[in-house]
Amino acid sequence: MDNRTLFVTGASSGIGAAVVLMAARPGLTILLHYGANLRGAEAVAEKARAKGAEVHLLQADLETPESVAPMIAEAAALANPDAPLDLVNNAGVVDLAATIMEMTPDRLTRMFAVNVVSAILVARGGVELMRRRNAGGAIVNTSSAAARLGSGNQFLDYAASKGAIDTFTLGLADELAAEGIRVNAVRPGLIETEIHAKGGQPDRAQRLAPEVPMRRTGHPDEVAAAILWLLSDGASYVTRTIVDVAGGR
Repeated sequence: MDNRTLFVTGASSGIGAAVVLMAARPGLTILLHYGANLRGAEAVAEKARAKGAEVHLLQADLETPESVAPMIAEAAALANPDAPLDLVNNAGVVDLAATIMEMTPDRLTRMFAVNVVSAILVARGGVELMRRRNAGGAIVNTSSAAARLGSGNQFLDYAASKGAIDTFTLGLADELAAEGIRVNAVRPGLIETEIHAKGGQPDRAQRLAPEVPMRRTGHPDEVAAAILWLLSDGASYVTRTIVDVAGGR
C-alpha cells in the first residue's frame, strides 16, 4: 500500500475504520469518508496519522445520492495525483428488524439509496479517478453474508441490497478487467461492529454466534485483512471474486 491513495467510505467506525488503521503507514494517502460521525472519523484519522499516513476527511450523506459527485470532486483534489488509487466501497446502513409487511417505502428508499445507488455512484467516481492515472487500481465492495442467507423476518431489505452489490461486483469486474482495474467484494458475517446496535439488537452477534460453524463472532480486523489482501499485489490475478469472511456460516 506504499505510495498509493486509499479511498475508504464509511470509515468512521467498524470495518471501514479497521481498514484505515490496518493500512496506515508512511507513503499512503487516505481519503476517509464519513457521514454523520465526525468525532469517530477524527479519532480514526488521528490514529492513522500517528502511523505515518496522510489522511483527509471527506463528508457526504450517502442517503442523498446527489452528495456523491461533490465528494468525488473533493477526492480528486486531495488524492496524490502521482499515485495509483484504490477504493474500499464500504458505507452502508441497516434498519430495525422487520417483516416485509412492516417495511415502508421510506425505509426501502433509504436502504437502497445508500447501499446500492450511492455505492454504484461511488464506484463510478473511483473508476473515473483511476482512469485519470492510467495505472489500474482495485475496488473492494462490502457486501454481507445476508445476501446469501436472505435474513427473512429480520433484515430482508438489507439482504436484498447486498445481493445487488454482489451482482454489481461481478458485472463491474467484467467491465473493467481489460483496463487493469480489479473489482472484488467481501461478505462479512457476524462481525462485532456497531451495525447490530443500529439495527436495534446490540447483542445480536453474540446471541447468534453458536450458529456459526466456528462458534464465535468475527472481528473487524479479520474483514479488513481480507479487504487489504484483495487490494494488494498479492491478489494481482484476482477479480470478479466474492470472499466470505463469515466463520463458515
